[in-house]
Amino acid sequence: MAWWKAWVEQEGVTVKSSSHFNPDPDAETLYTAMKGIDVMSSPLSHQAAAFTFPSPALTCPWVQQGHSPCIPAGTNEQAIIDVLTRRSNAQRQQIAKSFKAQFGKDLTETLKSELSGKFERLIVALMYPPYRYEAKELHDAMKGLGTKEGVIIEILASRTKKQLQEIMKAYEEDYGSSLEEDIQADTSGYLERILVCLLQGSRDDVSGFVDPGLALQDAQDLHAAGEKIRGTDEMKFITILCTRSATHLLRVFEEYEKIANKSIEDSIKSETHGSLEEAMLTVVKCTRNLHSYFAERLYYAMKGAGTRDGTLIRNIVSRSEIDLNLIKCHFKKMYDKTLSSMIMEDTSGDYKNALLNLVGSDP
Repeated sequence: MAWWKAWVEQEGVTVKSSSHFNPDPDAETLYTAMKGIDVMSSPLSHQAAAFTFPSPALTCPWVQQGHSPCIPAGTNEQAIIDVLTRRSNAQRQQIAKSFKAQFGKDLTETLKSELSGKFERLIVALMYPPYRYEAKELHDAMKGLGTKEGVIIEILASRTKKQLQEIMKAYEEDYGSSLEEDIQADTSGYLERILVCLLQGSRDDVSGFVDPGLALQDAQDLHAAGEKIRGTDEMKFITILCTRSATHLLRVFEEYEKIANKSIEDSIKSETHGSLEEAMLTVVKCTRNLHSYFAERLYYAMKGAGTRDGTLIRNIVSRSEIDLNLIKCHFKKMYDKTLSSMIMEDTSGDYKNALLNLVGSDP
């Protein structure tokens, strides 16, 4: 399914609103789960006081498996998982308000102080309102040394115009600067141009209308810009890929293959490289099938040595209330294994359990 249709697929949701929801008991459950027990009041406290305990993060093997540190006071991670992964984002915001009203503490900051590692990163991601979370991911991709272009490309190429506008608004409110200006300051050349073009959200057109003559002309222009002449006219590629509707682009890709005897993807790979190539290919992938694109992102986040936890967390959290069920179906077709089975192989502990709750049952 192409990307412009994916936003209305209700059967794609894996995390739904809890029925008979009441934020107050949930807030109390979370408070109790994090309140812990004062070990110094136990009969062993005087013996314990005679020792200097090393850092739990250095000694506890569970930390290396995705669990929170083995802090003596104790945190009931499973209770946190049970509440936060089984409530919609809107319900989590209500729980956070109730938590502050009842206990005078910020829920997200309390979670940060009680948890650690990948599990903390996942749980905190769940607490952000969607657009603020994506704004945070973009901000984090650009702050400090080096820019994570892949994160920026993924978000900008896969969101609708309305979503991009909400992300830009959240970004300015939270960080006091313009997302477009920060992208311009942090990137350069044709990559900067394609990212700024994508940020305008000019590809939205759900009418389905396609002008066959214009599609053929665009295909001819792309061929002339890349295959027909020496050198590549990158701006022609950028303009067509970023300003034409998805339905129109699908027709352009068909016409292009007839003219060039190769796919648009193959031409992009032969004519560009690096982050610009990744950006152009991402636009094509999202145009052809958004669910397949995200299935691929999740697969390669876990394939091979090491796990790209940022990509795994971001895509599961951000798609869980949109189309993760549909992504799971494409994942199974594409890789002959389920998303949950790969998560079970590649992660462990509380981190694994929380991810599996968000992903839900196998298709």
